Amino acid sequence: MVGSQDLRAPVVVALQVLAVAACYYVSGRLGLLRELVVEGSVVTPIWPPTGVSVAFLLLFGLRCWPGIALGAFFVVLSLTSPSPSVLGVMAGNTAAPVVGYLLLRRAGFRTDLARLRDGLALVFLGAFTAMLISSTVGVGMLLVTDELEWSSFWAVWLAWWVGDAMGVLIVTPVLLLLFRVRRPLRPARWKEALGLTLIVCCVVPLAAYSSVSVMFLVYPLLIWAALRFQLVGSMLCALVASVLATVAATDRAGPFERLSQVEVMIKLQAFNGAMALTALILSAVITEQINTRRSVEHACQELVEVLEHLTAGEPADGRAPAEEGGSERRQEE
Repeated sequence: MVGSQDLRAPVVVALQVLAVAACYYVSGRLGLLRELVVEGSVVTPIWPPTGVSVAFLLLFGLRCWPGIALGAFFVVLSLTSPSPSVLGVMAGNTAAPVVGYLLLRRAGFRTDLARLRDGLALVFLGAFTAMLISSTVGVGMLLVTDELEWSSFWAVWLAWWVGDAMGVLIVTPVLLLLFRVRRPLRPARWKEALGLTLIVCCVVPLAAYSSVSVMFLVYPLLIWAALRFQLVGSMLCALVASVLATVAATDRAGPFERLSQVEVMIKLQAFNGAMALTALILSAVITEQINTRRSVEHACQELVEVLEHLTAGEPADGRAPAEEGGSERRQEE
């Protein structure tokens, strides 16, 4: 038994590493389907592998980091030939999620995202802070290899950093929550979920491809999803809206039609970032309030049960019966 368990553990770790590498590569290829050119450099508005990496690290621990490195290597290798810059980009894309994971663990992050502090930690530690590493290393390698001029450094760096951060903000919560889904919704909730899905599928494409700037129509749907379905509903709604907005931006359609490449990047990422922040923070606040209300209701129920038990029970010292007998004797006298 001991020998079989010792052999099983490395096999499980190897399978997890391969699964992480495969998911990283597939998500990377999906991210490369939509690209923007900033100062002559090709960047992705949303880089899903960063979200996949942070999610798997939070679920499986640091033992899966070789899968991130392997997936990053094959994604970069599919775009260019092997070179020292490939190894540098791979190192940066691996180090950023690992640092994000360590920062989140240090902050006491919980994968259920049921607290406001968890949402804020994912935004400011896992996304904004940790992704500084990948963007700095990646753009730095472009400078070292003379593929980028110094005058274009900040524009490309900002686009790279925002794309990596958006991957964490949008993809990581969805994967964490889908991993925890266990029980199906009640039939009545399924009807509401279906209605919300149909409205999202109608309103979001209209907002993304309309020449009139009506992207704000997405926010009432986010609020509805957050109030009724908490983080699962709001983040899935944000994911759909972000993907459709990215497609419209890269097609230069709708509100992105007459903008320059830099303006398209700024407008798209402002929309995606505001939407992801709204979904995360609003859902975390609602979930925290629901959990607090349930705790208070449970405490009140326990208090009522204790009071009923004390009221129904007889006193143990027997003083009340003695006093009643004494009063009866006084009345006879």
